[in-house]
Amino acid sequence: MSILVKHSFTLVKEESNILHFQSELDHIEVKIMILEEDIIRVLFVTDDKLQVKKTWSVAPGLVDVPTEGRDRMETSGFSLPEYTFEFAEEEYTVKTKRLKLTISLDGFKLNWFFRQGGDWIPLASDRKTQAYHYELGLNGPAHYLNRDHEEQYFGLGEKSGYVDKHGKRYRMQTIDAMGYDAEFTDPLYKHIPFYITRNQKTGLSFGIFYDNLANSIFEMGSELDNYHGYYRYYEAEKGDLDYYIIAGPQVKDVTRKFAWMTGKTILPPKWSLGYSGSTMSYTDAPNAQEQLNRFLELCKEHDILCDSFQLSSGYTSIEDKRYVFHWNDSKFPDPQKMAKDFHEQGVKLCANIKPCLLHDHPLFDELKHKEMFIKNLVTGQPEIAQFWDETGAYLDFTKRETYDWWKQQVKEKLMEYGIDSTWNDNNEFEIWSQSASCDGFGETMDFDVIRAAQPLLMMKASYEAQKEFHPDTRPYLISRSGCVGMHRYVQTWTGDNRTSWKTIKFNNKMGIGLSLSGIYNFGHDVGGFSGPAPEPELFVRWIQNGIVHPRFTIHSWNDDETVNEPWMYPEVLPEIRELIKFRTKIIPYLYTSLYEAYASHLPIIRPTFWDFEHDDTTFEENDDFMLGDSLLVASVVEKNQRERSVYLPQHAEGWYDLHTGIWYEGGQHVTIPAPLSYVPLLAKAGSIIPVNQAEVTFETKEKDERAFLLFPQKGNGVSSYKCYEDDGISNQYQNVFAFLTVETQVTEEQISITIHKEGTYELPFNEVSFIVPDQEHRKLTVNGLPYDSGALFSLKN
Repeated sequence: MSILVKHSFTLVKEESNILHFQSELDHIEVKIMILEEDIIRVLFVTDDKLQVKKTWSVAPGLVDVPTEGRDRMETSGFSLPEYTFEFAEEEYTVKTKRLKLTISLDGFKLNWFFRQGGDWIPLASDRKTQAYHYELGLNGPAHYLNRDHEEQYFGLGEKSGYVDKHGKRYRMQTIDAMGYDAEFTDPLYKHIPFYITRNQKTGLSFGIFYDNLANSIFEMGSELDNYHGYYRYYEAEKGDLDYYIIAGPQVKDVTRKFAWMTGKTILPPKWSLGYSGSTMSYTDAPNAQEQLNRFLELCKEHDILCDSFQLSSGYTSIEDKRYVFHWNDSKFPDPQKMAKDFHEQGVKLCANIKPCLLHDHPLFDELKHKEMFIKNLVTGQPEIAQFWDETGAYLDFTKRETYDWWKQQVKEKLMEYGIDSTWNDNNEFEIWSQSASCDGFGETMDFDVIRAAQPLLMMKASYEAQKEFHPDTRPYLISRSGCVGMHRYVQTWTGDNRTSWKTIKFNNKMGIGLSLSGIYNFGHDVGGFSGPAPEPELFVRWIQNGIVHPRFTIHSWNDDETVNEPWMYPEVLPEIRELIKFRTKIIPYLYTSLYEAYASHLPIIRPTFWDFEHDDTTFEENDDFMLGDSLLVASVVEKNQRERSVYLPQHAEGWYDLHTGIWYEGGQHVTIPAPLSYVPLLAKAGSIIPVNQAEVTFETKEKDERAFLLFPQKGNGVSSYKCYEDDGISNQYQNVFAFLTVETQVTEEQISITIHKEGTYELPFNEVSFIVPDQEHRKLTVNGLPYDSGALFSLKN
């Protein structure tokens, strides 16, 4: 049974920015932790113990946390600010400079306020009736908040449907949802129990993060109960009730603080931004190594730029089943030579690995004897679960011996073969037995309470293996599943989507949810993973959408046994070739955006309201998004469209069509060309976009010539941009890097450009160029010297 918190509490202690409240029944304690001026934590403790003593998600400003987790009571990394604390009329009040919290001791009801000017504006409030339930029996903890019809709810990570989640109900549970409907299917692959509330009346936003690894429900307004008024709630199956309130005031403030609180986004090698080939068909074929070499030949023949290839799990097969860390010698007679062949063509290899060993895996009995699997607590034997078309047991990454074994296998079976990267897949850990248990690094615990940590620890082990094997090289990893904190290790994608026009539309909204939840480096399976082959027009539109995401991978397992490849439709091959070359062209902009995600917690894909929250129209559901700070992406998500209506957010200096150079005033809907040959993009006036201006082919894709596309204001104005440059692959980026800072000062007669370099990295180019729209006829100067658009300018000037 579940007991409702409705009795009185007493303050028993105040120390180190923690207020300790005890219930009249003694076995319930609530800790209020003042961590930042705009972050306060609320933790319920039952019988003086936590079900999970560690966190793997909270890492304020950190690159990583210990494998065994960070002590849940640890506050290092937080500023622990000054605050005031007073008691009056059965209510305590806590104030920082930005947040105020009132605590009603009768039933423990919390009300939150944000300081705006000299006023305290209501931010959030617990439901007045039975606001908290928590684990005392079979039911898990729950938290009920009042709900306002004027509120908008954003986040929850990777979720289907529209960007605003108000009125919906979602399950937070990792599941292999192959062929999902991007508008309706739930749950999906990731565990991100965080969302942002924005009140349209006050304009204030706050985030709430529940640090709990068990399956849960987020009820966002689809439920009504006459006894309780309008409410929303979070309810977990098991675990602790532990939540953080993160105040804005704006949506972007909340996201950046949450991203900071959960650790730094990994900075991957630059090659991870190139086109990555993939399909299950090649590695499933009996002549897989030949098929892969043929892929290289076709890239060269069709001049398709490619930087990496993702090996699907067919390379591990024995007959028709997959066995992790096993190489099928008949399909791959010489994997080392294959890796060498790919490397000679400048293409990296990323191998698929899975955390479940089938019951007849050659290593199963050995690992069973060493107790490396998640166990059944009743039998003491490995917990057997369904995995693909067979049964097997999942590895227990909370056992140090398993964790270290995995690292050794990654090194011996992949890195030593020449594999560059790991693709951590099928790691949703679908175990449904109530008797499953984990080692818990020496403290046995129910699998259910720590479920979402398993994929995180799997990717962390792979990350450490790659770092240790190549200590001078940045690791690059991919993972399908994960929880809060996964961004510290991997790039991700939105799983095995289904081919359709609406999938592009709703995958983009899903991506915005990920971005607002602090997961910045992602993409979608271009072309659609399952279902029918995409028709030519849909395939082109998918590629247009894919080239403006951090992860650009064409991946498929089509029902009709076709393969999504750049050359699959000769009639649109010229458009696809040029789109992929355009991707290479904008990599300097994407790479700088990746650096900003790492250094400043800024998302790469952003909703249009991110920087334009003053414009209410940007909150209307739309099919647009921002790429970095400067580019508005208007993906085509409907069939037979050759024009695109797009809303230009209110920006005083206006917008430019990147391709036509036409200027538009902000705050209006416009119709722009949307041919198959390019993705519709608009640049904010004042933007400076770094590009690679080199003419490249498959064989010369390493060429890099820096240019800056300038979109100057029509009247007077100033702009600046810092382009990040490093060697793109080594760990020296923390010390050896450079910024090329470009500034423009614009008048009605002249555009004055200045450029200077900071930092110790030696640039691979000595000249740059600046390009303005064809319609621009004002006089140009660079560092005080006369200049013609597109001409080379020596950095020594």
